[in-house]
Amino acid sequence: MERKILKNFDIPLFLNVLALVIMGFIAIFAATQNFGPTQSMRFVTVQAIAFLLGLVAMAIIISIDYSQFGYFWKIIYIITILMLIAVLIPGIGKLRDGARRWIDLKVLEMQPAEFAKIGIIITFAKILENREEKLNTIKDLLIPAIHIGIPIILIMLQPDLGSALVFVVIGLGMLFVAGINLKFVYGGILAFLVSFPVLWNFILFPHQKKRLITFINPYSDPLGDGYHVIQSMLAVGSGQVTGKGLMAEETMTNLNFLPEQWTDFIFSVISELTGFIGSAIIVIAFTLFLIRLLRLAKIAKDQFGTLIITGVFFMYLFQIVENIGMTIGLMPITGITLPFISYGGSSMLTNMMAIGLVLNVTMRRHRIKF
Repeated sequence: MERKILKNFDIPLFLNVLALVIMGFIAIFAATQNFGPTQSMRFVTVQAIAFLLGLVAMAIIISIDYSQFGYFWKIIYIITILMLIAVLIPGIGKLRDGARRWIDLKVLEMQPAEFAKIGIIITFAKILENREEKLNTIKDLLIPAIHIGIPIILIMLQPDLGSALVFVVIGLGMLFVAGINLKFVYGGILAFLVSFPVLWNFILFPHQKKRLITFINPYSDPLGDGYHVIQSMLAVGSGQVTGKGLMAEETMTNLNFLPEQWTDFIFSVISELTGFIGSAIIVIAFTLFLIRLLRLAKIAKDQFGTLIITGVFFMYLFQIVENIGMTIGLMPITGITLPFISYGGSSMLTNMMAIGLVLNVTMRRHRIKF
């Protein structure tokens, strides 16, 4: 790689990510302390290995000019769709809690929906870049809709509503930046409201309906479907300003009252143990991270690069807002993890690959602006 390209490596973005990952290690250790120090270190070690593998993947992505990804976008799209199909096949996809979302590779479990985010961001960016006309008619939107719709349908079949929503937000965000006529945005909102009864009766699964009902009123079933969000809100509130301390024993975290506390509800752990101060630090770190992504999107040398960073931005924006929102009762529970913080190998690898894409685009810009 040429030295002038390496000089464009965005250090502020990388340091921001590194800070979030380190905070994630601490949070995971604290969230698993009820298992004992040895087991807690095992969780942190596995996450650290995933991070190191992510650094390797990031380095590989950076070394390849992102325009080459655009050149091979059809192959990337086919591989992405094949992965999403493979996970639905009994014997390949691992059945867990009534869903097929993982492929057991013996050494580790891979969640195709996570890696598909990277493939779809790249290929959808190329689809939108190649469109010479503006997105003003239904015909203009047909190919983009099919392109993003196929993976969404496959993910819904797993079923995984949370990941499907991430793809919807990525697609809408990239379309907005690509110049979609706003009449389609308003029309889409109206169509969703009108078709909601159909979605409710024929599309959504029973457990997904329960999550929406629980979101509206979790206290309608405090010991059943509402238990998770109620416990989460209690944990967040009990942290008050300074928190109970990372190694405090008499906590909801240590007593195992919080569900999935090292993955989906890790922000609740942070809030309980470090209070408002610790939670605010996490939110500020994510805010700076998102602002940096927007700035980098503006200085990309072409529309393809801008759309790639835009897709990454909307992926992170939705996951951050949804995860933090669901822990405090402002968003429905969807099982979406908190980027760089929550425990999960596939999630960490995907996040590092996404950062690699952003750095790739930024390092190959024509000029530097801050």
